[in-house]
Amino acid sequence: MAERKARADALRNRETVLAAADELFARSASPRTVSMDEIAAAAGVGKGTLFRRFGDRTGLIRAVFEARIEPLRTAVTDGPAPLGPATPPRERVPALLDALLRFKLDNRHLSLALEEAGSGSPYQAGHYTWWHGTLRDALRRLPGHEDADFTAHALLAATRADLVEHLAGEEGTAPARIRAQLAAFVGRVLGQG
Repeated sequence: MAERKARADALRNRETVLAAADELFARSASPRTVSMDEIAAAAGVGKGTLFRRFGDRTGLIRAVFEARIEPLRTAVTDGPAPLGPATPPRERVPALLDALLRFKLDNRHLSLALEEAGSGSPYQAGHYTWWHGTLRDALRRLPGHEDADFTAHALLAATRADLVEHLAGEEGTAPARIRAQLAAFVGRVLGQG
């Protein structure tokens, strides 16, 4: 019984920390400027708890990002059309990219912080590998797309957080316009436009 209570407390602490970090990250210019001390104070836990549970600030940013993207991933792996796995690839590929772009537009601060993290390359991140594999597998189902691996990389490049930030943040392009431009680009790549 004591072990179950300890697990429940740990889960509750984790959720409290993620909520506090999410709120602080959203209010800051960048999650990378929020200190672990600030997050610990907002969550009402010791700083050591954060380091034990998340490793460092990047680990905490990754955890908040993963919590936010989980509903989208579930829709992609188990959901209905247009994102779900049973969707014909000519419909699914544009829908996947649009959903990812919308997520990055709505979560620019988290997405950009993860891509800028000191891991060396955003292409080695687990979330990138997952999206690439999902998109590549959908592209392989399309006739005439022999190099689905490269095409998936090229299409995902159009949703990189630094590009999204440049277009939306620096150039002031409206999100609807960015989505329309991506849809047109994807259509050309798939031979639909």
